[in-house]
Amino acid sequence: MKSAADALDRLAAQHPNAWTELHFSNPFELLVATILSAQCTDARVNQVTPALFAKYPTPAALAAATEDELEPQVQPTGFFRMKSRSLLGMARAIVERHRGDVPASMDALVKLPGVGRKTANVVLGHAFRIPGFPVDRHVLRVANRLGLINTDDAEKAEAVLTTQLPADRWTLASDTLILHGRRVCRPRPLCDRCQARGVCRYFKRLGAKAQPRARRRKS
Repeated sequence: MKSAADALDRLAAQHPNAWTELHFSNPFELLVATILSAQCTDARVNQVTPALFAKYPTPAALAAATEDELEPQVQPTGFFRMKSRSLLGMARAIVERHRGDVPASMDALVKLPGVGRKTANVVLGHAFRIPGFPVDRHVLRVANRLGLINTDDAEKAEAVLTTQLPADRWTLASDTLILHGRRVCRPRPLCDRCQARGVCRYFKRLGAKAQPRARRRKS
């Protein structure tokens, strides 16, 4: 297994100061934005959230809304009915169980409607600066190709990756892998642009296929 620190150092040089691309100013806003980001681009979420945050600035304000009121506002993010139910359930649970404050623990966050480990880790790492390692499809793809993990299960991947890096690097490492997956290590990877290809299992397996073929001379 490759050194995660080595691979991440190379990628961090390529994507300096990596951070979530979701716009937020407090834990509640980030929690809402992350729920909306499922199967949706961060750019699209960022187009929707300013008006949403203006209308529902607190969990209490959102908890008082109805599905009929909320659905049209989140429709551009896709799966709007499911997301509306999740947002309302999350807001009402925060009001009822946590006095209107977003909880700052994994155990409490994952008990909120619509919140899984990935969303909880995003909020912990970015809003509370508590070490968390969000694992999404980009993290899975890049980490598998690099040879850091050998699983498509997000929780198993999180368990492996968090043992390979100190906790104070988890959030940055996740953000770096996500950005690399979006910009370079796409489903059809741009290996020639990758600064970690020297330690990448996927690139080494490509071997000669990754190199430009010499043109044959006509006889």
